[in-house]
Amino acid sequence: MPIFLDTGNLAEIERFHRMGIIRGVTTNPTILLKDGVTGGLRGIEARSKEIAKLIAPFPLSVEVTTPDRVEALRQAQMFASWADNIVVKVTIHGPEGELENLEIVHELETKHNIRVNVTAMMSAQQCFLAALAGATYVSMFGGRVNNMGYNACGEIAKLRKVLDQFGLQSQIIVGSTREVLNVIEWLEAGAHIVTVLPDLLKGMIVHPYSKETVQQFLRDAAQAEAMIRGSSA
Repeated sequence: MPIFLDTGNLAEIERFHRMGIIRGVTTNPTILLKDGVTGGLRGIEARSKEIAKLIAPFPLSVEVTTPDRVEALRQAQMFASWADNIVVKVTIHGPEGELENLEIVHELETKHNIRVNVTAMMSAQQCFLAALAGATYVSMFGGRVNNMGYNACGEIAKLRKVLDQFGLQSQIIVGSTREVLNVIEWLEAGAHIVTVLPDLLKGMIVHPYSKETVQQFLRDAAQAEAMIRGSSA
């Protein structure tokens, strides 16, 4: 499942889904707010149900909106009830480094049979621990890792090696994608999935030399048709 679309925009999701090139969608409160979702949890529910129905059976990740353990568990179970293909996103720890989140992950996966995407991680060691807790997906923010001054490819490769070494089934998602180049290099490094924004996915498809070539083909075709019409006149 190599490419997930990182958006809450229904039109963009539908466009790329029709092409057959995405295998899931990821969201978070920031993305949904940017894409015009209002009304709090009711708005998130309405948009999530629309997206989940559109892309089924591919997964949709929806993030809990609270650091409180009890409320996060309640939200997670509610989100999962909206559609069979919804995955619940939980950050690796709380806003001040609180450690309860991995307890939430473990409980959701082992007691409630809810798939979890552990997010906001910046290192192989964080992702490894989330995998041990039972997370279905472990999300590393590759672009932010690069911004910190070291290459995310090294962290991805180390993580993939230890997951395989210990037989852990978690899928590696790498997000915070900054450049078209990131997609292939992160997949090559060992990521199972890379998340991309719609504009970046467009950039993967459209190449300036491809545009130039297509334009040349069409000019030559038009010239050939004109010559045929002229010779048959």
